[in-house]
Amino acid sequence: MELPDRPVPGCPKRMVHGPCGGVRDDGSCEMVAAPCVFDRPDVPPAGPLAVLSPAPVPSPPSWRPPMVLTDLSVPPADAATLQSTARLLAGTCDALLVGDHQDRVDFPPSTVARLVADAGGVPWVTLACRDRNRIALEQELRALALDGLATVLCVTGDGRAYDVRPDVTQAFDLDGTRLAALAASLGLPVAVAETPTARPVELRPRRLVRKQQVGARVGVLNHVPVRAQLAGFVAAAHEVGLRMPLVGSVVVFTDQRSADVLAALPGLRIAPERLEAVLTADDPVEAGIAAAVDEAVGLLALPGMAGVNLSGLASARGVHAAAEIQAEIGRRIRRTQGVTP
Repeated sequence: MELPDRPVPGCPKRMVHGPCGGVRDDGSCEMVAAPCVFDRPDVPPAGPLAVLSPAPVPSPPSWRPPMVLTDLSVPPADAATLQSTARLLAGTCDALLVGDHQDRVDFPPSTVARLVADAGGVPWVTLACRDRNRIALEQELRALALDGLATVLCVTGDGRAYDVRPDVTQAFDLDGTRLAALAASLGLPVAVAETPTARPVELRPRRLVRKQQVGARVGVLNHVPVRAQLAGFVAAAHEVGLRMPLVGSVVVFTDQRSADVLAALPGLRIAPERLEAVLTADDPVEAGIAAAVDEAVGLLALPGMAGVNLSGLASARGVHAAAEIQAEIGRRIRRTQGVTP
């Protein structure tokens, strides 16, 4: 039995289990100049929930949620830089997360997983529904299941900006929840994403639980500027049935450009006092590292929080300089939790 496949009318991403994480602060859609169709009281429920197989095959016994998950930010389709950066980071984190970006063409996720694993890292790869129809998504999932190397982060995907490859069609055959169900049915370790502060906020906890019900094993939460907001979201999610572990995002920036890159992401806001403290410090790199470690330690103390995701460009001084900053943050976090190299 499949998940219901009736997109809510008017959603340009053809979502069934919405809303996506790109709803803007005023409730508007990130893709069209109109309100999000899910941000209103008369949206019908998505319907009964069913998984794609009676019982998803369990993940390998060795799988566990990462305490430190680090973004692998490298140029697209550059295998040498990807592997050298992965080698630099591998000893300072539990897994490396590779994104799926709307503005560039990279290697397929299954290829990236092999490259990261060959470099000694534990790969987490993002699979988005924007640029792949259902057949292409199934091909990638089967390749990932065959290799058995990676956890797959299943997302609907952000919409392509109007001025980026306007000649390319956006697919959105599936949304993140239905993709997670498909991945779980193939026995893959599945991670899913949620944005706690995006409108409509009241739908977010149940939406995350819905992803858990179809086979997700861990939730990755987008950044929340105030820790109390995240604690409130987690408590609300637990009240409606959330049991899977969570990974909270920690923004990493040490200069204006790396801060600006983060600020441009839909729904992501850096607390103004943190931004000022880092950018006006005598040593912004050390200040950025210390701020990230402090935030990570605070998140790890929250109930249900298994790990943190070191997210962002980190530095404008180049890929390896940024990776060195991420690595130092990872080392310090692990020391605070009693983990030695």
